Amino acid sequence: QVQLVESGGGLVQPGGSLRLSCAASGFSLDYFAMGWFREAPGKEREFVAQDTLGTTYYADSVKGRFTISRDKDKSSQYLQMNSLKPEDTAVYYCATKGPPLRLAKLTQWEYTYWGQGTQVTVSS
Repeated sequence: QVQLVESGGGLVQPGGSLRLSCAASGFSLDYFAMGWFREAPGKEREFVAQDTLGTTYYADSVKGRFTISRDKDKSSQYLQMNSLKPEDTAVYYCATKGPPLRLAKLTQWEYTYWGQGTQVTVSS
């Protein structure tokens, strides 16, 4: 059974950093695309970052500040978030999609499994 569990969210001041983790079970990260999305109050869920077999994509709003990575030995995916801004406040979700894979940027509807989300609040 595929399961994703996020952690690492919290309250941070503007300019601060957080690292979100997504623990995966029931499948191998080697053959799955991994993505991060976020949903702010009153807004639609939006794409943040994607890693498919080492090919990465980032939303323009986070490019240069966020980094997606994975540790296959730990079956975990990470989102390192630096220089956080109040507008980064949202619930962050990790998601995954199995084979067949393509290297293009995926839409949220193409992801098969989702975590429960972790709250990130950027405020002074």
